[in-house]
Amino acid sequence: MTGTGRYRSMEEMQQSIIASGCEIVTVAVRRVQTNAPGHEGLAEAIDWSKIWMLPNTAGCQTAEEAIRVARLGREMAKLLGQEDNNFVKLEVIPDPKYLLPDPIGTLQAAEQLVKEGFAVLPYINADPMLAKRLEEVGCATVMPLGSPIGSGQGISTAANIAIIIENAQVPVVVDAGIGVPSEAALAMEMGADLVLINSAIALAKNPAAMARAMAQGVEAGRLAYLAGRIPIKSAASASSPLTGTIAP
Repeated sequence: MTGTGRYRSMEEMQQSIIASGCEIVTVAVRRVQTNAPGHEGLAEAIDWSKIWMLPNTAGCQTAEEAIRVARLGREMAKLLGQEDNNFVKLEVIPDPKYLLPDPIGTLQAAEQLVKEGFAVLPYINADPMLAKRLEEVGCATVMPLGSPIGSGQGISTAANIAIIIENAQVPVVVDAGIGVPSEAALAMEMGADLVLINSAIALAKNPAAMARAMAQGVEAGRLAYLAGRIPIKSAASASSPLTGTIAP
């Protein structure tokens, strides 16, 4: 998954989406509807017959706000030709400095939106208990952060994400903090089903090239996970056998 925010131009966004090979793109409903700077004409700039829209509730500080914006997002998707699109990336973020999601507000909004037929993809702290609770109320995925949004710090919550992956019966999406392809690969090597990357692509010197690199990192990480890594040992283990060698 990729996003649509923070690009220097609409052209760079379009090129990056193509280069990434992604199938799902997030759109900030409030910013599109208010024509916020950088979002003018965004909804019309993407071929929604080829890309699945993931409306998100970015900018919402309470559960009530997020529920209202999610409803607007569903209508926006319908207007753009995706009649069956009930997806929403749920963000409830009252903290303006660290942009950390509110676990209580997120759970409250998720419960209501699931009742209204939404496929809810909640953005959360890497909290295994919250992830399980959101799964139990019917969320389609859980989306734990790797590190704070846009920080490029990589995956600093690996231990908790590993627990979430181990226990989840829904897809796990590592969202936020990934800065380079090796970190995207790491998320996939851990067993994540998807990653969502926006800032690392949009703010790169060459966004389209970074998008392509991220795609390759994701593919490599997934293949490595399926292949199965060797056990980690405390001592060396020779790659060539000692039997059958020439005696000194």
